[in-house]
Amino acid sequence: MPTKCKDYNFHEIERHWQSFWEENRSFSAENGSPKPKYYALDMFPYPSGAGLHVGHPEGYTATDIVARYQRALGRNVLHPIGWDAFGLPAEQHAVRTGTHPAANTQNNIANFRRQIKALGFSYDWDREIDTTDPRYFRWTQWIFLQLFKRGLAYVDERPVWWCPELRSVLANEEVADGRSEMGGHPVERRNLRQWVLRITAYADRLLADLKDVNWPESTKRMQEAWIGRSEGAEVLFALEPPSLGELRVFTTRPDTLFGCTYMVLAPEHPLVDVLTVPAQRAAVAAFKRQAAAKSDLERTDLAKDKTGVFSGSFAINPANGARVPVWIADYVLMGYGTGAIMAVPAHDERDHAFAVKYLLPIVRVVAAENGEDSLPFTGDGRLVNSPGYDALPWPEAKSRITADLSARGAARPMINYKLRDWLFSRQRYWGEPIPIAWVSESDYRRAAAQRAADLPPEPVTFTQAGAVHYALPLPPAALPLELPAVESYQPSATGESPLGNVADWLEIWFDFQSGAAVPASDAKPAGDHWIRARRETNTMPQWAGSCWYYLRFTDPGNDAAFASPEALRYWGGPDLYLGGAEHAVLHLLYSRFWHKVLFDLGLVPESEPFKRLFHQGNILGEDGEKMSKSRGNVVNPDAIVDSHGADTLRLYLMFLGPLEAMKPWNPRGIEGPHRFLQKLWRACLGEDGEPAAKISDGAAEPADLTKLLHATIRKVGEDIESLRLNTAVSQMMTFVNALQDAPGATRATVLAFLQVLAPFAPHVAEELWARLGGPSPIQGAPWPRFDASRLQAQSAKLVFQVNGRHRGDAIAAVNLPEAEAVALAQAHPRVAPFLAGKKVKKVVYVPNRILNLVIED
Repeated sequence: MPTKCKDYNFHEIERHWQSFWEENRSFSAENGSPKPKYYALDMFPYPSGAGLHVGHPEGYTATDIVARYQRALGRNVLHPIGWDAFGLPAEQHAVRTGTHPAANTQNNIANFRRQIKALGFSYDWDREIDTTDPRYFRWTQWIFLQLFKRGLAYVDERPVWWCPELRSVLANEEVADGRSEMGGHPVERRNLRQWVLRITAYADRLLADLKDVNWPESTKRMQEAWIGRSEGAEVLFALEPPSLGELRVFTTRPDTLFGCTYMVLAPEHPLVDVLTVPAQRAAVAAFKRQAAAKSDLERTDLAKDKTGVFSGSFAINPANGARVPVWIADYVLMGYGTGAIMAVPAHDERDHAFAVKYLLPIVRVVAAENGEDSLPFTGDGRLVNSPGYDALPWPEAKSRITADLSARGAARPMINYKLRDWLFSRQRYWGEPIPIAWVSESDYRRAAAQRAADLPPEPVTFTQAGAVHYALPLPPAALPLELPAVESYQPSATGESPLGNVADWLEIWFDFQSGAAVPASDAKPAGDHWIRARRETNTMPQWAGSCWYYLRFTDPGNDAAFASPEALRYWGGPDLYLGGAEHAVLHLLYSRFWHKVLFDLGLVPESEPFKRLFHQGNILGEDGEKMSKSRGNVVNPDAIVDSHGADTLRLYLMFLGPLEAMKPWNPRGIEGPHRFLQKLWRACLGEDGEPAAKISDGAAEPADLTKLLHATIRKVGEDIESLRLNTAVSQMMTFVNALQDAPGATRATVLAFLQVLAPFAPHVAEELWARLGGPSPIQGAPWPRFDASRLQAQSAKLVFQVNGRHRGDAIAAVNLPEAEAVALAQAHPRVAPFLAGKKVKKVVYVPNRILNLVIED
């Protein structure tokens, strides 16, 4: 039923229909429906304390339009929402206030939920998930154990960014200019014990399968660059003296070996201390401290000044026996290749800049075919200054030099990747506990004899204080492993998480069959299955919960599996996945990795998680800058909903410009969509709130309005399919202007237009639909069909020429026969005088455009 309001009272209208949808579970998706399915998914939000700003609903509005449109096409639509709720911000709030992160997180979720419901999105709230819910993270832990079992999870000491103030490990992307992105605190490099996932084992498939997805090409290129597959050779440089062994480097251009004039080691390379001569030790130590304060991005930025220091040692070039100095420089990373490079300054920009700065030799070994002599030269050409290979094209020289060095044991062909294995653990409290118990070797062997199927091909171990510890996975029956209560959320100064301070949770007697545990301070329970163990204190990163959430949405209440095979087969992956381009690499790469592992296990039916991906552009502040609290340019959607209504905000967000474009917020622009809705209201209803007198079943409707309706149905449908939502709004505005000016309109025409409007402005569409007698609710009505014949013109402007000169024109029937067109011209008052007494020698006729009569002079 419609509301009782006479005027366009959006507050009352929107509250009414939101309550109606919720009470009737209007957007509930049905698993296994006979209808064709459609799965529309947003990248789910992190519920921060700041709440939504107007940039968040941009993407949510777009997917909601698509979801409502697909329902109107008769599809069973899954359009879910949830919360990516573990993470550092909630933990830092706990550190400051002493409030449990769970309490703060649930308060933030409640606020986000309120804001999202106020915008009328057609989410299936029965499927709402929260990554901090034990029913959810039980399966995050279970998936981790599947990776562990397949040998894809291991422990290693790795150099990581450590922030003493935050007492947390930070990702490279969370560090800039030697400071943490959150709070701007100084950071340092520190070696810590880390869980690592072997994503590199899937590098080739992650690259190859990009051809199978409908993604923006720019996103595919970013993933390709991040994986960074390159073909080349590993080359061995003997060190001086020979007792020091060899230095291995990876190069994509072994053809340039004769131009190698120095070597470079990353500051973290294990041979740095070995190769540093006594006279250089102070300088090298100072340089290592300086490099440790820089992020990887800063070190590899071409625009940054390259710095380095000479180790005092030399290596021998295997191509020509030349003695080359070994330097240490910040532009080489330990995480790529071998952490050492052969520098060829004549043919590499960074090497050239470094050689110029430190006065190192530069030897050209590739000459351009066109005689270009600029340095560094990085194009194609033939070899020079390379005895035995001169004049060869560089690809041929590359193959021959590699083969020749390989025959001498000094090189071998190799494929290399920029992609590194995924550092998967965090020294934090607020994250999924890693379901691992550390035990002695003897206890591990005893457990392994009974649980061999749960264990990786090789034991996962780490050594501490000379003792080797073995990783024993919790059995599935022991999941979820929940977080214990702690007195302090502050990680320890040593880098261990707060979990390391909970003695009764940490040190346990562990039943390796059932997963049961009791504090080690208690007496050992009876039975052979109980062993002494220490729980893992690292927790998972926030990425873990978001790696697979799209699968849980298909079957969120399932306690027997992360989702049933039937639900996964029915829904498949999302048909549309929409979110910000800031997730173009890591989230998407990690999700694809986990998904492929699940596919290999036969647990999901397709090898790629997201078929179609679209990135919406950012909504900038009024000042043209990214919205942030610190800039004071954040626009709260609550204020817009209160002043203009949710439908107005939805329309404005779509009307601002192309969905993929970056657009500044203009507070004055909101008035246009608001006037559009008011104009529609007045065109449909009289002052008494009843249907306007000019709208009825028997109204005389202008043919142009009918034609415009069918054009609007077609264009808006096509625009939704292609996500050109701004032009769809523009088309609807054109129709409403015509409706307002028309002397009459049939009720069927207006109802059909409201069906087209409903995905964009669902509240006002529902209200007007009900008031005009449409079967309620509109969200259950089918998408209207357009009549192609109605779009064809019935008449055309015909231009009359006499001897090629324009003499008049007329509106004529489409495809008018030539004889009738000539007769029409002869009768035209402006054309007839030029034909009087003249004989027509020739007729040139282009139907619907031009009639040229050639007459005697």
